Amino acid sequence: MLVRVRTESVLGVSAVPVDVEVEASPGMPGSRLVGLAGGAVQEAMVRVTAAVRAIGVRLPEKRVTVNLAPADLRKDGTSYDLPIAVGLLAASHELPPEALEGLHFAGELSLSGEVKPVRGALPMAIEARRAGARGLVVPAENALEAAVVQGLRVHPARHFGQIVAWARGEAELPAQLPAPLPAGVDPALDLCDVAGQEQAKRALEVAAAGGHNLLMFGPPGSGKTMLARRLPGVLPPLAFEEALELTVVHSVAGLTRGRGLIEQRPFRAPHHSISDAGLVGGSNVPRPGEISLAHHGVLFLDELTEFRRHVLDSLRQPLEDGEVTIARAGRSVRYPAQFMLVAAMNPCPCGYYGAQGRTCLCTLHELQKYRRRLSGPLLDRIDIHVDVPAVPCGLLVSAGEGETSAAVRARVAGARAAQEERSGRGAHPRCNARLRGAAQRRVCQPDEAGRRLLGQAVEKLGLSARAHDRILRLARTIADLEGSDAIRAPHLGEAIQYRTLDRQPA
Repeated sequence: MLVRVRTESVLGVSAVPVDVEVEASPGMPGSRLVGLAGGAVQEAMVRVTAAVRAIGVRLPEKRVTVNLAPADLRKDGTSYDLPIAVGLLAASHELPPEALEGLHFAGELSLSGEVKPVRGALPMAIEARRAGARGLVVPAENALEAAVVQGLRVHPARHFGQIVAWARGEAELPAQLPAPLPAGVDPALDLCDVAGQEQAKRALEVAAAGGHNLLMFGPPGSGKTMLARRLPGVLPPLAFEEALELTVVHSVAGLTRGRGLIEQRPFRAPHHSISDAGLVGGSNVPRPGEISLAHHGVLFLDELTEFRRHVLDSLRQPLEDGEVTIARAGRSVRYPAQFMLVAAMNPCPCGYYGAQGRTCLCTLHELQKYRRRLSGPLLDRIDIHVDVPAVPCGLLVSAGEGETSAAVRARVAGARAAQEERSGRGAHPRCNARLRGAAQRRVCQPDEAGRRLLGQAVEKLGLSARAHDRILRLARTIADLEGSDAIRAPHLGEAIQYRTLDRQPA
């Protein structure tokens, strides 16, 4: 008897339909699995056979063939265990085939019959709804993320026996209800906790308002990390579509088990020993890297100069395109990577170059070698360079008395609303940092005085065309924070002074 069961295969941040065809026919007992299956899928028959025995079902002695269609698409992962198991029981007349119609299945089986969580349940649910499924059966730990998809009944299962009893009409398998959305801001990290550093706070506000990349440099203990960790608290809350995109990426990475829709903007802070594959994504079976896990959020690189140079340079293309393409033999996947890069570094190897009250012990050669760890093209892609000096002792007692994150977030939201109105993109506003080409020329036109000021700065500082455009976009954000329709010379003046490292010798 031939039975067809529906499931999905995850490719990048999307899923494609897969038909699991199971045929049980008379002949020499045995099993064969075809359809370009990876190693974990080839092992599925061992797990499935043991799980079937664990629920007390004795299969007839038949020749079993399992085909995963389309056969030219490579299948990886363990999510095929469950559809193979239900298909095998239906082909052996242990389950009524009509009970499986319209249902999609995904899950890993243990030898005892427990249903284990898998990666990518959310993109599978999105594809199942698109295909018109009446329900999706997933492991209980994946149910909350899959239930985010409206219009699809998600049935969580903890044991294979529950699914068999449900298909036989002997028990119920209730549908999972979506989890309520909690508040999207962490109140424990407030900007008022940072004493002093008014210039750095202003730079943080401008960066948040336009989605600009930010580099902070200063001596140890000046508050660079404190400022960076408070950036998500001044960003606007995630829109539903943004939260869905982010949750899909985390689902593919296997980070959403037992969780529903991600409601907070991510803050990723990888260690400086990370590899390029860990940062941008990769491995034999492509997985999203830190830049994709920071999608719609913040990627914080502390001790920037300690990262290997080739790892940092791998950020250059994603910073421009907002996505990363990972090519492997026979496949190519894309992951979104629209993140804000926030980096922190000391001004020199000893950390005290230019610090008041401290003596720098570094030679000129050491300083130049230290600065050359960062390539010019990477620095060119960072909009804001801001000095974060040591805080005087007298200001430390003022911690907690400054402006709160809520007040700054209100101004940032106003600037973002202006950008959304200009872009006309609804739930996906094009923030100023993402403006390109004709869109930038349309909204980033300075007045005559501002044009002269910018021309002088480019000529004197030797700025690149990319830096010229980034200054214009930065000035547009500063004007938005002031509620100004025009870009004036003071807006450009503030934007130019944020290019600190362009004014310092290497």
